[in-house]
Amino acid sequence: MFGVVFLVAVALGLGVLIPRPLLQTELVAAAAGSPSPGSTRTILLLSSEIHTDLALPADPDVVERFGFMAADGLDPAQPGVAYVIAGWGGRSFYIETPRWADLKPGPVFSALTYDRSVMHVALGGAIDLDHPTVTPIELDEASFERLVQNVLASFSLDSSGARIVVQGAQYGEYDLFYEAEGLFNALAGCNVWTAASLRQAGLKTGWWTPLPGLLGLSLKLHNPDGVFGS
Repeated sequence: MFGVVFLVAVALGLGVLIPRPLLQTELVAAAAGSPSPGSTRTILLLSSEIHTDLALPADPDVVERFGFMAADGLDPAQPGVAYVIAGWGGRSFYIETPRWADLKPGPVFSALTYDRSVMHVALGGAIDLDHPTVTPIELDEASFERLVQNVLASFSLDSSGARIVVQGAQYGEYDLFYEAEGLFNALAGCNVWTAASLRQAGLKTGWWTPLPGLLGLSLKLHNPDGVFGS
């Protein structure tokens, strides 16, 4: 048992310390063909004990690109919306566990083995940027565009090219679940998806960051302070 715990601890430590991508040239290659940087935009990394979301500013272009939600009863253009919040996760655990009090053995088993995935989208108002669970990140326009493209590409499409809402799956009146690409498991879970999305935006993360704290630590370790907003 001690050996197993030691190996897991080593894997987690190396997952944070080893950057991904390993070489800066890989980031340069990822940006090839992108528009020239201009103004910057601030996205938010929202963290809980086990999960991370990305909060995109509800600028007109973002609202337009997430406008498909309006047909499913959630209009991002409604007054008071400051952020469109997106996250990826395992279908059973994500949908059936809005609070720790709702924890059940079935969803936990699915999360620890494998499950179909879903995208969770929500509309948010003003968010306290100084809250310890909030990490503001500054991106230039090219990086922001790649991030948004990656988030949108995570939604599954039906035969007509439309995103597929999960009927009856909501935490409240300001969120929805959609079918998503990929399978979820404990090794490649929600925080690994978030890390991959941030790498698309040109940031470095740890090689394997299955927990929010590990992802946050790796971001601060491998990126210049200038990308983090106040």
